[in-house]
Amino acid sequence: MDREPWHDHRWQQRTRALLDSFRYWLGRDLIARSGNDAEDARLLFEAPFVVLAHGTQADPILDYLNRAALELFELELPAALRMPSRMTAEPQQQAERARMLQQAAERGFVDDYQGIRKTATGRRFRIRRAVVWNVVDAAGRPAGQAATFDSWQWLDQAAEQSADESSA
Repeated sequence: MDREPWHDHRWQQRTRALLDSFRYWLGRDLIARSGNDAEDARLLFEAPFVVLAHGTQADPILDYLNRAALELFELELPAALRMPSRMTAEPQQQAERARMLQQAAERGFVDDYQGIRKTATGRRFRIRRAVVWNVVDAAGRPAGQAATFDSWQWLDQAAEQSADESSA
């Protein structure tokens, strides 16, 4: 499933839930849909912007990352699909991330979110203009949350450390 996950029926179902939920909450489509689940799954996986999602577990596990997300977070798909989504943020950023996810859970979505995230190798970046939305399955049951963004800035760790020390 790693190279072309859109061929997998479960991946297609997850993609459909992501796209349908985005349309429901935001009133517009995330991508131009083809009407074919496999093709829509391919289009979203190959989209030039980041999309990732997690399930409904107590400590939610990532269950969707498109190619742009895998590249940005420096992950391979099999490892990513076993990772708690909180691990995309540093420990000091996780409380702020949890507040934003709770706000999305209550409102259905949050748009224009920004926050600091980290890659699997520890590189830090600030995301901008992210949209986070609740995902429901075909029966309308909660099926996690998803996020998309196309704007981020790599952070220079030395500059960030200086800024943190000067504000302390």
